[in-house]
Amino acid sequence: MRCNLLTFCVRTSLAIVLTLISVTAAVRAAESDLWVHYEGKEGPGKGKRIVLIAGDEEYRSEEALPMLGRLLAAHHGFDCTVLFSLNPDTGEIDPENQTNIPGIAALDDADMMIIATRFRELPDADMEHVDAFVNSGKPILGLRTATHAFNYSRNKDSKFAKYSFNSRAWLGGFGQQVLGDTWISHHGHHKVESTRGVINESLKDHPILRGVKDVWGPTDVYGIRNLPSDSQVLLYGQVLTGMKPEDPPVAGEKNEPMMPIFWVREFTGAKDKTSKVICTTMGASVDLLCDDLRRALVNSCYWALDLDVPALANVEIVGEYNPTFYGFGSYQKGKKPADWK
Repeated sequence: MRCNLLTFCVRTSLAIVLTLISVTAAVRAAESDLWVHYEGKEGPGKGKRIVLIAGDEEYRSEEALPMLGRLLAAHHGFDCTVLFSLNPDTGEIDPENQTNIPGIAALDDADMMIIATRFRELPDADMEHVDAFVNSGKPILGLRTATHAFNYSRNKDSKFAKYSFNSRAWLGGFGQQVLGDTWISHHGHHKVESTRGVINESLKDHPILRGVKDVWGPTDVYGIRNLPSDSQVLLYGQVLTGMKPEDPPVAGEKNEPMMPIFWVREFTGAKDKTSKVICTTMGASVDLLCDDLRRALVNSCYWALDLDVPALANVEIVGEYNPTFYGFGSYQKGKKPADWK
């Protein structure tokens, strides 16, 4: 009788353990469906983790960052995790949801953050991870609307409301304080005047510009007013008269002087740790069709992580990439993170 009871107890305990293991595995599998992970292949970036955060309503970061993450992993060895703004009920990518980006805790183990969000208002529990990374001394790369990455318009009592693009407590918020400037204006005529990247001759030998010759994108130049004097401007934005790379520059004051569109700087956070910061006001999904813009972004990862920048980094797109042209409401409906694997 005791033997039978003991056998029953052992079997019951084993069944409970196996059930818990199964449930835990299912939960982890469900969570992993909320983002995409590209395991680094062989390359100089092997062992380095980069978290890429997509979340803007207009410039299709949900398409650009998976392409960039896949490229960085396949050609250069970086381990890349891409996070998205999601509809919490359906698990579908929803760039218009400003409060839900699952997986932010991945920043805790990251070596670098690439951010391309616009007006996000994340819960404090998520912002704890962002804030810890910002003050960690680790490098940050901001794309396009990252100058206005956050906007606490609902929860103004949040302790992270200072991150807002229009903050007065931390002037200009994350954009101005960390990246170098916040949202100012469209300097070029939106959807009418495209952008030619002009290399700053005094910094043409900077490692990020290695192999970079011809940068063009169909987005317009942003206005930049508050960039600190110790920032190094690598590319200036020449406003063109039209939306083709062969269009001539606009005559007059729009290009006299030209606005910075790609720069590097340092940011010292609350813990007195200093980060390398790179920011470009280019970065829409269609901008990243430009080989040399992708090369500047890849070079930025090498430079930021203290790796030797290649003479001519491989920026060949992995798989198909047919980006949606930018615009509000134009995102691909019904997509889930797994669709970008």
